[in-house]
Amino acid sequence: MHNVVISGTGLYTPANSISNEELVQSFNTYVAQFNADNADAIARGEVEALTESSAAFIEKASGIKSRFVMDKEGILDPQRMAPRLPERSNDEWSVLCQMAIGAAEQALQRAGKTAADIDGVIVACSNLQRAYPAIAIEVQEALGIQGFGFDMNVACSSATFGIQTAANSVQLGQARAILMVNPEVCTGHLNFRDRDSHFIFGDAATAVIIERADLATSKYQFDIVSTKLLTKFSNNIRNNFGFLNRAAEEGIGAKDKLFVQEGRKVFKEVCPLVAELIGEHLQENRLNVSDVKRFWLHQANLSMNHLIVKKLLGRDATEQEAPVILDTYANTSSAGSVIAFHKNQDDLAAGSLAVLSSFGAGYSIGSVLLRKR
Repeated sequence: MHNVVISGTGLYTPANSISNEELVQSFNTYVAQFNADNADAIARGEVEALTESSAAFIEKASGIKSRFVMDKEGILDPQRMAPRLPERSNDEWSVLCQMAIGAAEQALQRAGKTAADIDGVIVACSNLQRAYPAIAIEVQEALGIQGFGFDMNVACSSATFGIQTAANSVQLGQARAILMVNPEVCTGHLNFRDRDSHFIFGDAATAVIIERADLATSKYQFDIVSTKLLTKFSNNIRNNFGFLNRAAEEGIGAKDKLFVQEGRKVFKEVCPLVAELIGEHLQENRLNVSDVKRFWLHQANLSMNHLIVKKLLGRDATEQEAPVILDTYANTSSAGSVIAFHKNQDDLAAGSLAVLSSFGAGYSIGSVLLRKR
């Protein structure tokens, strides 16, 4: 059995950013046109008028101020309101592969590794752009990595589930090191015509190198002390898009073929589950919550993160204890907690205990206890 470390992280950030104000302008233009086109039906009570949004509403509801996106023009076009990412030929690297490579190259550099040092690739994300061949095998080919690769999807918890899967393989001697990547084009499954959720998501990709401690040379090492996972079935976050849609024509284009959620129910049910899981995880390892110097939490909603940490600490957390990247990246699904980790780790002192945690659809929750070397 080998001790396992995270020795490098990487981040790919798209070139385009959309502010709340820009998003609201597009949305409100759509609302005005919809209400005008359906004025008679609205007056008869047959159609419900749409309500405009505002930047202030978005920030109060989520803590989000802007988000990075793979395509800005298509999203802000009131006639389209969806990213435009043209299909690529089978001889070109896919969009997810392109994003994954950007994050992976940075992670490899920080870890001091080359493709020859990596024995496996895991692509763990919420939305895979095709069924097969696996995006992970494509990334493996693009980077020149020998060994194996596979995809996995546990929604917003994909990264923490991916870390445990990779750590288990390394610990058992099945691989010296594994590259785990999280390419997320969340804007592709977002309904930009829904006032309650059109602002939630952004796009990004993250990467993590998990390797044997005795082979690690990086100055960015964290011991993986322990991992703990939990799933509990819920329909409160759901996306029914899939290959069987063509077998049920009546559902094609319906709202449930994009991201849908019962936000208030999610908030009420998930926050205590996450706090309880992290608390139990620390206790099982004979560690105190007060020993944790940093919480890198899933970046979905600022109020959720505040409540979770408050339940654990019994007080409000400082910005240093629970860093936030949600304001500029929005919710990037599985990439969110890793972005927070990537951007807020170098200042920690050796020996510092930290928690990386994600939570989302499923429900799925992951907790990774880390200690800086």
